[in-house]
Amino acid sequence: MSDQHANARPVALVTGASGGMGREIVRDLARTHRVIAVGRNAERLDAVVAETGATGWQLDVTDHEEFSRRIAELDRLDVLVHAAAIGDHLSVESADDAAWQHHFEVNVTGPALITRAALPLLRAATATVVFIGSGAGTRAVPGSAVYTATKHALRGVADVLRIDEEPHRVRVVTIAPGQTDTDMLRAGIAADDYTPERYIRPESVARTVRFVVDAPADVQLTDIAVRPRQEIARL
Repeated sequence: MSDQHANARPVALVTGASGGMGREIVRDLARTHRVIAVGRNAERLDAVVAETGATGWQLDVTDHEEFSRRIAELDRLDVLVHAAAIGDHLSVESADDAAWQHHFEVNVTGPALITRAALPLLRAATATVVFIGSGAGTRAVPGSAVYTATKHALRGVADVLRIDEEPHRVRVVTIAPGQTDTDMLRAGIAADDYTPERYIRPESVARTVRFVVDAPADVQLTDIAVRPRQEIARL
């Protein structure tokens, strides 16, 4: 493929690319896009880059200054996928100030400020912004006040962004997966109780992102719930 043809391809930026969902989203989008894969784990990120040909940025979503600098150097941005997240199982009783601040910084403030830095490029491309939410973004999860609060907040960010960016024809969607076979889910379930076949595969979330990105230009898909075929918890 010539450099000229490669540069004509649309550009996608995916955070959380060293994790389960983000990695699969990069793999899928790399078939048609120049992908910037953003992740914290250097070894996993390098593996994704080697497999897909993506450009790797080893960054934390809380590094606002570096994100802004790198985004300013891009020539275009057609798709922005916010897949990075943390999700410790913390109640109001068990969560301290630091836990609240860190979860909101990663799950809400980070995506909002990355989007802010990218807005000129997103508007120029009439781009698609995908927020990976959760069933916890619409219903309460017992014992998980912090994560639930951040996913409610992230959905609010997406809903307001959609309204505000309508004049620029930027598409904004929240994709809310249920229990998905990722490291985050494994960390919250005892090994003896963990049954991968019951949970959504990360590849299925990636295919949903593809469905949104490939939607006809005259529509946007605003809220998509992706649930396990057999419900585990009805969120």
